[in-house]
Amino acid sequence: MAVGTPIRMVCAWLTACALAMSVTARAQDAKAARTVLDRVVAVVNNRAILSSDVDDEVRLSVLDPGGVGQGAMTPSKALDQLIARALIQQQIRQEDATAAEPSKAEVEARLGEIRRELPACVRKNCVSDEGWKAFLAAHGLTEERVESYLRFRLEILRFIEQRFRQGIEITPEAIEKYYKETLLPAYAAGEKVPALETVSPRIQEILLQQQVNALFDEWLENLRKQGDVEVLDPAMATPEKPVSTGNGGA
Repeated sequence: MAVGTPIRMVCAWLTACALAMSVTARAQDAKAARTVLDRVVAVVNNRAILSSDVDDEVRLSVLDPGGVGQGAMTPSKALDQLIARALIQQQIRQEDATAAEPSKAEVEARLGEIRRELPACVRKNCVSDEGWKAFLAAHGLTEERVESYLRFRLEILRFIEQRFRQGIEITPEAIEKYYKETLLPAYAAGEKVPALETVSPRIQEILLQQQVNALFDEWLENLRKQGDVEVLDPAMATPEKPVSTGNGGA
């Protein structure tokens, strides 16, 4: 700085420098905060599960008709589902990467069923494009994310059916009971309720999933024991699940 520069100009220059440094520091702190927020909360056979994945799973739970009557989706429940899904998907890749892959038409058909029949969607009139967009926005979702989620679910359901469905039969009586005792109470008084014959295929799928769950629980638990599953955030570990299992839990 030139000799003779007025003192007030020097002060102004120093103030500007300090302000610039402060703004830069705040920007760096904000970036660091964003990085910390999206942290690894679990590792499944070297595959990381992020806190953002857990948040995403909680939001997507609104699309799960099987969750009716099971209470709100918590981060612990969401993480447990993500761990189980990762283990199953890894097993699918090992056995046959394409055998259980759903077609685009199957994904679109499932999406159409959700828009027409899911109680939370019926309230938003999701059959219309405007209603569907409003529903997605209300739950922080995008069409691409929903389609990806449904594709994964269809893939896993098909794999499970191929492995465990043999010998399982869903009777018309069981479908009707679920319709009356579980689905109908989910609709508010005065809301349009889909006919039993319309939702029977989806109810059959839900009941099938419930039954095969009992069959593959042991298989899934063996996958946990044989694999390397570690929950890095103890607050997200469910009481019935250990914080770490398998080779990584030693």
